[in-house]
Amino acid sequence: LKTHSRTHTGEKPFKCKQCPLAFAKSSHLHSHNRTHTCEKPFKCMQCPKSFALNCYLQSHSRRHTAEKPFKCDQCPKAFALNCYLQSHSRTHTAEKPFKCDQCPKAFARNSYLRRHYQKCQQCPQAFAQNSNL
Repeated sequence: LKTHSRTHTGEKPFKCKQCPLAFAKSSHLHSHNRTHTCEKPFKCMQCPKSFALNCYLQSHSRRHTAEKPFKCDQCPKAFALNCYLQSHSRTHTAEKPFKCDQCPKAFARNSYLRRHYQKCQQCPQAFAQNSNL
């Protein structure tokens, strides 16, 4: 119940020590941590590739079949994963839900926000610009 209530409160108590991301579930943080450790336990059955997250494997597997079941209702594009469709949909709405906590910038994709952050080489602190390091 407590975990479910976080979907309503937006509470994200599980914070990544490597980047500014935080999660409502500890399992999501655990999965996310693999992106930093390069651990890739999800292996493709059709080729030698492996992935940190199962959703990455699912997306990759569709490359072998060219399946793109998630179709945009605004344009002809289609995607292998629903999360890719949701991300793409923001190009039609100009929504930018991923906000930098160091500056006023906001981004349509979480990956763009992560790229925006620069990490200090001396400590785990993250900054929005190299000049702040």
